[in-house]
Amino acid sequence: MTAYKESHLQRLEDESIYIMREVVSQFRKPVLLFSGGKDSITLARLAQKAFYPAKIPFPFLHIDTGHNFPETIAFRDQLVKELGVELIVRYVQDSIDQNKVQEETGKYASRNALQTVTLLDAIEEFGFDACMGGARRDEEKSRAKERIFSVRDDFGQWDAKKQRPELFNILNGKIQFGENVRAFPISNWTEEDVWHYIAQEEIGLPSIYFAHKRKLVKRDGAYLAYSDFLNIVDTDEITESTVRFRTVGDMTCTAAFVSEANTIDEIVYENKASKSSERGARMDDKRSEAALEERKKGGYF
Repeated sequence: MTAYKESHLQRLEDESIYIMREVVSQFRKPVLLFSGGKDSITLARLAQKAFYPAKIPFPFLHIDTGHNFPETIAFRDQLVKELGVELIVRYVQDSIDQNKVQEETGKYASRNALQTVTLLDAIEEFGFDACMGGARRDEEKSRAKERIFSVRDDFGQWDAKKQRPELFNILNGKIQFGENVRAFPISNWTEEDVWHYIAQEEIGLPSIYFAHKRKLVKRDGAYLAYSDFLNIVDTDEITESTVRFRTVGDMTCTAAFVSEANTIDEIVYENKASKSSERGARMDDKRSEAALEERKKGGYF
């Protein structure tokens, strides 16, 4: 890694630590939204550094769809134990059982969008006024509209036109009763930055990020991990190949990349050469041109 890259990462780390400290100083009850993916794992390391030698002063919240990669859940449990932080888990299945959301049916059925109701219920249950997450502006065009402190109304909804200016790193955490903020400490990072930081800090990751042989379902030209959660149809092809996952989400909508990349250097090189974006592996983002933005307006993270 060049000195420039080290200096660049140091500036990003400093900014993220500043944001986390601002969240803790400006809000009464913050929480870190934790999925077990590379971005939230990076946030966990930044939180360690931001508040060392004290413990991380907020809990982690995972909205569990019930359709997660087993490797991710195992890594999640191991990491929170090592960090000594409180992990709160709320389940989409409970929202389904309570008739708050309806299970999707058909070929493209997924629980990914159903997380919104479970998340909003958890925010209300615990009174969280700031939810930190690993969203980055380079992920998707609607993410680029986000502020670092992204205000949500008392229904949890996001309106791009009502976001506040953030000049000279001045973050305004003042909110009305019932409102809350989604805070993005790594908003200005890129996917490449995250991978270089993981290498620099020697951060462990779930094994699915690296090339491994797996049973797959080939659907519409994409490869999904074979699982009991998928609604298999006649046009699906069951196959096996060596793949890795570039992003982690619900197993029913997160596609794999055929890959032999086993090291971070190989992954960074392969990502640069790819014609697909990171979120190009999210099948639910392809439902419409503005799929993610519409979900965000409804309260999705």
